[in-house]
Amino acid sequence: MIPRFPVSKTPGISGDSMEIDGDPFHYSEAVPKILETDVELSRHRISVFLSTHTAYELLPESGKVVALDVALPVKQAFHILYEQGISVAPLWDHAVDRFVGILSPLDFILILRELGNHGSDLTEEELETHAISAWKEGKLQLTRKFDGNGSLHPKRLIDAGPHDSLKDVALKLLQNKVATVPIITHDGSVPQLLHLASLTGVLKCICRHFKHSPASLPILQQPIGSIPLGTWVPKIGESNGRPFAMLRPNASLSDALSLLVQAEVSAVPIVDDNDSLLDIYCRSDITALAKDRAYAQIHLNELSIHQALQLTQEASATYGFFNGQRCHMCLRSDPLHKVMDRLAIPGVRRLVIVEAGSKRVEGIISLTDLFRFLLG
Repeated sequence: MIPRFPVSKTPGISGDSMEIDGDPFHYSEAVPKILETDVELSRHRISVFLSTHTAYELLPESGKVVALDVALPVKQAFHILYEQGISVAPLWDHAVDRFVGILSPLDFILILRELGNHGSDLTEEELETHAISAWKEGKLQLTRKFDGNGSLHPKRLIDAGPHDSLKDVALKLLQNKVATVPIITHDGSVPQLLHLASLTGVLKCICRHFKHSPASLPILQQPIGSIPLGTWVPKIGESNGRPFAMLRPNASLSDALSLLVQAEVSAVPIVDDNDSLLDIYCRSDITALAKDRAYAQIHLNELSIHQALQLTQEASATYGFFNGQRCHMCLRSDPLHKVMDRLAIPGVRRLVIVEAGSKRVEGIISLTDLFRFLLG
């Protein structure tokens, strides 16, 4: 069940920022039956490719990687992320001369929730001097994950070396449930940060390698509706064991942040009363609140998602990051190769599956979902 929030006609949230690969809506009733032998053959060939190529292939010819010192105040750190148009940054500790962690949108979400908590010890004024290291240590209880026995998983930096295989990089991302893994070389006395690897980069390598031999991966032509891939809205009377989170545009930002944290998802589709897609709110959108210290002037339970998305678009436009398209969609009849090509585009971390014509949300496919399927 998704929360039902009243919704009025919402200007500014429309299909103008959404497209389905530039194609008109179409739907095919005929769904080819997927063969297990095709799946296994395709998985084997992808596994061989990933195992025999290294993280060096992920390194761009040029570019910059932003790292932050753990001594920086939290407030300054998030202003830097916002101004640089990035959502994550590795953390460097001069005391030990190594990278010790990652600052991510989840940190900002937890901080904002703490600021909104009347019993919190953390105040907006303290963000001026509250160092990243102090936040990571003092607020550790907010981000601890418990396993079935209630014991704590130790927090440590998940990184990789340039000689690690692409398969090792992908497995580190999947198994540790992280969006990025720093590629670090230890050739000298001081570790060097080369790149931030993500599943997008690994997928791009796969698509590039098999581009001229698509027949070698039989599953590429299969429609995604015939593949056990992604999270789907359960049909009436059906339970898939995992609730599908959606919200109305008039829901509060507090509701959205709670869903992102508690459901452990990176994005929540925003829908109208007919469950037709209007927009999407992602974890990374939270850094937009750094613009003009907006976070200090709002109450999470009073700001609607619609208003928060307007702030996101305004903040992105200020630095030229907003390209007019936020929602990326696909149809259940789309072939897997089309979905892979879309997800290999930098910045596209998920595709919302919609019904032809109505744009009613049917499911969502993330990069994580895709790699869990491809790697078996």
